[in-house]
Amino acid sequence: MKEFWMDRHGEINAGRLPPGKSLLTGLIVPFPIQEEMHEQAIVECVPNFSEGRDSAVVDAIMAAIADGPHVWMLHNTMDVDHHRSVLTFAGTAQGVGEAALRGICRAAALIDLNQHRGAHPRIGATDVVPFIPLCGSQMEDCVRITRWVAEETARRFVIPTYVYGAAAYRTERRNLEVIRRGQFESLRESIRADPGRLPDFGAPELHATAGATSVGARGLLIAFNINLNTSDVSIAKSIARKIRASGGGLPHVKALGLYLPSRGLAQVSMNLTDFAAMSLDTVFYAVRNEAQEFGAAILESEIVGLIPRAALDAVDVKELKIRNFSPGLILENRLAEVLGKGWCGVSPAQ
Repeated sequence: MKEFWMDRHGEINAGRLPPGKSLLTGLIVPFPIQEEMHEQAIVECVPNFSEGRDSAVVDAIMAAIADGPHVWMLHNTMDVDHHRSVLTFAGTAQGVGEAALRGICRAAALIDLNQHRGAHPRIGATDVVPFIPLCGSQMEDCVRITRWVAEETARRFVIPTYVYGAAAYRTERRNLEVIRRGQFESLRESIRADPGRLPDFGAPELHATAGATSVGARGLLIAFNINLNTSDVSIAKSIARKIRASGGGLPHVKALGLYLPSRGLAQVSMNLTDFAAMSLDTVFYAVRNEAQEFGAAILESEIVGLIPRAALDAVDVKELKIRNFSPGLILENRLAEVLGKGWCGVSPAQ
């Protein structure tokens, strides 16, 4: 298995750290597989990278992720307005963590956050790296992988890391938005001066170009965006404030109002963190009703990444105006295509 690390001069190296050349605390430690983990257990990883306009950069990151055993690329979404790419891959417990580290390393070499401007909040070239249990794996497995990847990211690449979700060391950091508050520009100073902004791993100093990275463990969620037929971003922001759970709106919904310069449209960008308790159509109709109060309407919606099949039960995709929807956006279909039935017991929809 190839390993990558970055020295203090920003040079990328392949292979294990040689004796006496450790970055912070010693030689790279391989992920410690637990005896109770089945060798065919599968974990999903959905890293978000701060590059949505240069496909060559995203392709290079994808190639680095895939350059190892027991890892399968599933999907890639690039967004020029968010200036962000959401990659989805799956792997075994040992393979998925090392693959994420390869992606983090390649992104650090290719993305300069000082030059980055996009609609979506971010703190790093690799902004967020969530691990999600799939077939045969448990949340505890993802917590172990998360904490190991976070520690290795700080050690190998000198990128400070924050741990969120089920793996968080601090209660307030279970919520990703707490870590991302103020974004890269604000974090450059607050990481040094504010004890509450100290990273979980690494020194209190942002990487000069790659910033910081959040690594977490969570369940399946749906990234669901709704584009309005207006350029007035204040409408999208008002709707987002009204419907998000933190503002007393819909449970299990996180929402932002954003402007999409390339299309001249306002967008309500959302994460549904529990689609069993809060369905796509409930959220869609809530946004529609709020938009009508402003004299606006829904132009279209979109799924970012992949969506679990169960989230589409009793949902009319056409009614929800999902742009470019296809069976290839269903998580189980992609798993069956790349793994076969023997791994997860899933088969493509007929």
